[in-house]
Amino acid sequence: MTATLRHDWTFEEVKALFDKPFNDLLFQAHSIHRAHFDPNAVQVSTLLSIKTGACPEDCKYCSQSGHYNTELEKEKLLAVEKVLEEARKAKASGASRFCMGAAWKHPSKKDFPLVLDMVRGVRALGMETCMTLGALSEAQTMALAEAGLDYYNHNIDTSRDYYKTIISTRTFEDRLDTLAHVRDAGIKVCCGGIVGMGEEADDRIDFLRELANLPVHPDSVPINNLVKIKGTPLEHAEDLDPFDFIRMIAVARILMPQSHVRLSAGREEMNDQTQALCFFAGANSIFYGEKLLTTSNPLENDDMQLFRRLGIHPETVTEHTDGKPLLEPVTPEASGFYNAMAR
Repeated sequence: MTATLRHDWTFEEVKALFDKPFNDLLFQAHSIHRAHFDPNAVQVSTLLSIKTGACPEDCKYCSQSGHYNTELEKEKLLAVEKVLEEARKAKASGASRFCMGAAWKHPSKKDFPLVLDMVRGVRALGMETCMTLGALSEAQTMALAEAGLDYYNHNIDTSRDYYKTIISTRTFEDRLDTLAHVRDAGIKVCCGGIVGMGEEADDRIDFLRELANLPVHPDSVPINNLVKIKGTPLEHAEDLDPFDFIRMIAVARILMPQSHVRLSAGREEMNDQTQALCFFAGANSIFYGEKLLTTSNPLENDDMQLFRRLGIHPETVTEHTDGKPLLEPVTPEASGFYNAMAR
């Protein structure tokens, strides 16, 4: 079952998908997923916080916001060589993409050249590069593109209407402007959001509809389940029903059939059965490692064991060095993902 790429989804159409019987929805999502991807391959990324804490934004879910007392130790921008050391470890453990995140409203003039060096260095290792640095100007975006950045992550977080309840220091339109800069520079877009923040079902519908109706579908769509951080306004938010989360994955897959749908933050709270249903519903990307920025993530061996039990393997990638693709893809066996279990 192939799916036509659309950018004109209505609220009623997306709601109708959410209202389908669970088995019917998963069957449709899995059929579309199988038509566009290897159904047993999952793209594996590692995420490193390159600058932690003291962010001027007031995102109510975030441990790194300077507006809340989350007892998070603030750290300055990591040295370039330290970042490259972590990237080498990630590659040895089987990650094909190395993502770097900084707790900024936007990159500073002083630190931005170091960020560009990080991109060049990680790319030279033969890994895909991804950054999340807050808002970007057109000039900064072009500089990142020239340095070889593959992906830029900038989430819309939630629906347009609910957004103002979660964040007041940056508008929804500001986020769309940065996404436009990234697209125009030829960098691939990684854009998703968070569920379980007290939003209504209609907000989850509008959130996915907004993503699917962007001029170009994001290449990666991270769907995060809220990690409740002590000291933030959302630390006592009500848990989202796991079936509602799986529905989010399935509808995202149907709306954006050629995008990687990433099972992102909150995986530590999910049992293996929930994760397995998410993979069946169309999730085909994860963050791998013990930490996701400042929050915990399932242990590496747990991921490896779950992959083995489900017959899932890391997605094969063609490495690049200095912008030139290698002739042979990296196989799951050679990636180091499974071999790391023996170490």
